[in-house]
Amino acid sequence: MPQIIILPHAERCPEGAVIEAEPGDKLIEVALDHGANIEHACEMACACTTCHVIVREGFDSLAESDETEDDLLDKAWGLEPDSRLSCQVEIGDEDLVIEIPKYTINQVSETH
Repeated sequence: MPQIIILPHAERCPEGAVIEAEPGDKLIEVALDHGANIEHACEMACACTTCHVIVREGFDSLAESDETEDDLLDKAWGLEPDSRLSCQVEIGDEDLVIEIPKYTINQVSETH
């Protein structure tokens, strides 16, 4: 069973997290179920970039992103080569180390 390791983020996941996941699970759903408050303004419909994460380890184990995700990622704050939208990432067979970027492009958040 793969583990999802979420690096500490001052607001979204202050302590970081280590989560057991099942292959095929959606990254954002697993993270949210375990207290990692990843923003998701479009309610996980692949229509924004607020759930942007950087996959620090395990990126190559993931299925490739599609054209819609790639187009949206171009608008994400702090885009890196290993960036993904967590609403589109299906957990594979390998552990993942995830970093939540410091900012999103969301100007207004209901949590602020």
